[in-house]
Amino acid sequence: MPGAIMVGHERGFMAAGQSVTMQHIADKVGVSKALVSMIFRGVPGPSAETKERVLAVADELHYRPNRTAALLSLRRTHLIGVMTDIRNAFHAEMVEHMVAAADTVGYEVVLGAVTPTHPEVKVIETLLDFRCEAVVLLGPEADPELLEAWSKRVPVVAVGRRLSGIDVDVVRAGDSRGMSDVVDHLVGLGHRRIAHLTGGTGSIGRDRLAGYRRAMHRHGLDEFVQVVDGDFSEHCAPRAAMTLLATPGARPTAVVAANDRSAVGLMDALARQGISVPGDMSITGYDDSTLARLAHIDLTTVSQEPKVQADRAIRSAVERLDDERTEPVSTVLRPRLVVRRTTAAVGGSPC
Repeated sequence: MPGAIMVGHERGFMAAGQSVTMQHIADKVGVSKALVSMIFRGVPGPSAETKERVLAVADELHYRPNRTAALLSLRRTHLIGVMTDIRNAFHAEMVEHMVAAADTVGYEVVLGAVTPTHPEVKVIETLLDFRCEAVVLLGPEADPELLEAWSKRVPVVAVGRRLSGIDVDVVRAGDSRGMSDVVDHLVGLGHRRIAHLTGGTGSIGRDRLAGYRRAMHRHGLDEFVQVVDGDFSEHCAPRAAMTLLATPGARPTAVVAANDRSAVGLMDALARQGISVPGDMSITGYDDSTLARLAHIDLTTVSQEPKVQADRAIRSAVERLDDERTEPVSTVLRPRLVVRRTTAAVGGSPC
């Protein structure tokens, strides 16, 4: 695991089989072994120049961690559990970044997949059974009381959900600001009849709905608010399309979907009804997932900066585990509107 050196990792291996320790690296650089350990663990303090010298020497000596010895000496697993919906392309991208972030600080990621037959509670209990030292929850919908109970056993980081008043770290993008940016963009293109395809009744879906309503109110468009029940999957799309097209004279000219997956599903359902996107109806998503970036989809959406969120989530867990931070921290990132070809002026061409 190159570059991922953990607490207590005193012995590695050179390419030719000769053992090398942190002390060897410290002696060659001319610093203390304790300082080398701090750098490998990502502890703040050492200068950028010293970090660069230490890492260069470690690479030169082909230093590799002896994970088994470290775990035996510390009686720790150095495992971070990550709960994810494997059907969610945005979650998959987040997991990829989290694996990389965990690797750099000497931890491994254990994935727990939420499925219709494997709900959140079961996933988290399984991760704890595997002796994960912390858990990162992507888009959790569990009651705050449950999250609080889990946080008494291990550090818990909730990604994507607004929470307060409990001992859980939070990393999320500002959904209200993101939805506001989408509505502002559509209003700027001349749209007034702007509908919202919801993300269901969970907390994240409710937050995005509230952001849509507030933005419409700010633009004086309350009379044009239209909320169509959906979820975060494409399965809601056929019924949603029929609802949106039910009143031809008053149908919306734009739809703000709660995420990319439901937006793409809606585009497909509308195409089957002969509706052109964006010629007849502009569509926006949320997440800027890999799906949204495909050339034949090219979806206007909102980026939640997945790499930044992933890095911050892993860092939050490690701060609890290695730096003994005890107070919960909430990180709210500024989302970023990404304009592509699924939005256009009313009756016009893509912008």
